[in-house]
Amino acid sequence: MLNVAVLMGRLVADPELRQTPSGLSVTTFRIAVDRNYAKAGQERQADFIDIVAWRQTAEFVCKYFRKGSMIAVQGSIQTRSYEDKNGNKRTAFEVVADNVSFTGSRSESAGAGYTGAGQNSYAAPSSAAPSPAPSFAQGSADDFAVVDENEDLPF
Repeated sequence: MLNVAVLMGRLVADPELRQTPSGLSVTTFRIAVDRNYAKAGQERQADFIDIVAWRQTAEFVCKYFRKGSMIAVQGSIQTRSYEDKNGNKRTAFEVVADNVSFTGSRSESAGAGYTGAGQNSYAAPSSAAPSPAPSFAQGSADDFAVVDENEDLPF
């Protein structure tokens, strides 16, 4: 059986970190995910998906993401049943996040509290100057060698 959900969208509110009575970190948040199509003459619709993150994933989300931040979520769909305040039986569908990732631009992430430090840094090392990408546009036919199919290859 397979239960995998991969979503990319924007947070509709700031996530809030909570603790369970046993001390586990948890957060629930909602993302707006645009649909792939729009009916002629109408605006594109969005679906609002509830996400639950636990432990370090919850702490990561609450530290680096804010309302409007673009986020990628990989997890599994979970359902739960409950009774509302009027006594009606309801079913909730949510995605339990296994992985979350930055997907917006670096400036978007910085505005959401991302400092660029730590294991998720996208910055190049400051001590090394970037090397130019190799260009093969000036090559000539003399730069290539014919490989004899009967010989062993050098790799």
